[in-house]
Amino acid sequence: MIDGISTTTSTTSTAEYATESKSSLDKDAFLQLMIAQLKNQDPLEPMDGTDYSAQLAQFSSLEQLKNINDSLNNSIDANYLLTQSVNNTMTATLIGKNAKIAGDTISYEGQESTSFGYELPANAGDLKVVVKNSSGVVVKEFEDLEKTEGAYKLDWDFTDNEGDVVQEGEYTFELTASTLTGEDMTVAQYLIGTIEGVRFGSSGTSILVNGLEYLVSDVFEILENKQKVK
Repeated sequence: MIDGISTTTSTTSTAEYATESKSSLDKDAFLQLMIAQLKNQDPLEPMDGTDYSAQLAQFSSLEQLKNINDSLNNSIDANYLLTQSVNNTMTATLIGKNAKIAGDTISYEGQESTSFGYELPANAGDLKVVVKNSSGVVVKEFEDLEKTEGAYKLDWDFTDNEGDVVQEGEYTFELTASTLTGEDMTVAQYLIGTIEGVRFGSSGTSILVNGLEYLVSDVFEILENKQKVK
């Protein structure tokens, strides 16, 4: 009988599904929703064929978009892994070569000496280079420095101004310079050392120089062993 027809099931199913649905529908959820709509439609007012076709078209578009997205993600992941593998392989070939590294920290762990350098963009009127310990106290001051435009290398044997060997620990070298007219001059300063090893970690690839770990991005020049570091 017509009086026996009820839409209670449709309301309950739709509400129940809506409660369990995610904030964004994937293709399976979209398909389940469309099937539930067909099962619980009013027999006296069935779904219009045009509307049904439109929903099928939406489902097809959703499927295609998801496949495209998955393909792009897979391609991006593959390219990243390939790039990382190439970078790791190339970085490993740097072991044994000399490098100029942006930085001013020197780690003394009993080695005989260390090197650092600076590059003057123009002739300097005044130039001073000192080494400080972790407390900020000057332990070494370099004299008779080259003040003409160019790049220069300084060697430190880990002795202080009195000629005594300093204690093991971390030190920093500082450079101040002025122009011929007495104005402050910006001077590039860097550490110099041989790349002793390469370390691969979750945060990226790093190199070991003079007992310290540096990011590859800290290196601004690589030199062949036969090249003179200055």
